[in-house]
Amino acid sequence: MINEKLSPEQHEELLRALKTRFEKNMNRHKGFDWAKVQARLEDNTEKLWSLHEMEITSGEPDVVGHDEETGEYIFYDCSAESPKGRRSVCYDGEALKSRKEHKPKNSAIDMADTMGIELLTEEQYRELQKLGNFDTKTSSWVKTPSEIRKLGGAIFADFRYGNVFVYHNGAESYYGARGFRGSLRV
Repeated sequence: MINEKLSPEQHEELLRALKTRFEKNMNRHKGFDWAKVQARLEDNTEKLWSLHEMEITSGEPDVVGHDEETGEYIFYDCSAESPKGRRSVCYDGEALKSRKEHKPKNSAIDMADTMGIELLTEEQYRELQKLGNFDTKTSSWVKTPSEIRKLGGAIFADFRYGNVFVYHNGAESYYGARGFRGSLRV
């Protein structure tokens, strides 16, 4: 992860966007208080850069949970469709290297690492879908179990016909309508 600092303007703009989204989508975090979330963000400013990266790639990060033990707030990408700035990527660096031609520019795992976030797991993806309908026209890579990845595959998910579907593909594949969603604990 690159540990970058935001300018004061970027810092304020990000907090304003996060607060507005938080207030518009209270169903995602019933009973949560923005002042407590903001205080946590201000105490962990190194995480703001990752949230900023989620924001500028059209992820629309929002609070979806709170870990009572650690005090951390959990952010997921909550854009209606897979984030535009993270599409047309294969699953990981190994898959990217294996492509002989027509290589995508990046991979989901490498981009997430650079951004300082984690890909959603299948379980987290299913939790997200309880908060709304996401990926009704796109799909998102999800963290793939190592036994599947060792065999050359990777998994992705979407929401169609009122259900979450989880599929497989070769890890080296990429599509214009497939990106990835991330999570960040602050």
